[in-house]
Amino acid sequence: MGQSREDKGYCTNRPDVGEKILRRIIAVALVRNSENRYLICKKPAGRGVFPNQWGLPGGGIELGEKIEGALRREVREEVGLEISQITPWTFGEDVQDKLYDGASKRVYMIYLYFDCLAGNEDVVLNDEFVDHAWVRLDQLNEFDLNAAARTILDMKLSRSDEFI
Repeated sequence: MGQSREDKGYCTNRPDVGEKILRRIIAVALVRNSENRYLICKKPAGRGVFPNQWGLPGGGIELGEKIEGALRREVREEVGLEISQITPWTFGEDVQDKLYDGASKRVYMIYLYFDCLAGNEDVVLNDEFVDHAWVRLDQLNEFDLNAAARTILDMKLSRSDEFI
């Protein structure tokens, strides 16, 4: 019996060969405060990759931009925080539909996840988010997390003894 695409190491919803698709490398922050609570933010309805769901701050790395610089910029722009103790944690990939001005486009995303510490807890949201919360990992089921955030935070929960 042949191996499935997933067994061969492919993304489960990988685009078909020849399919025109946007590609983005996304720096994602697992922002933790001094009480070991993580920052999650809610996207507005009808916009972005995960509309009306909770996720993590972060965004695309621009051409010529260093990864850490992109992570710091995205966190500063989206939630108004300065971060420190930035440590690469893991990576992932996915294909999602992103809403652009009412139209949907498929995007292949490579996620680079980083642990980091918030300089303070004075979150100031930009228009990419409508709400935020500082949560313990055991509170995650109380939120409608997007698939990418759910996967990564569940991994973090299963390894939480390493970080507390």
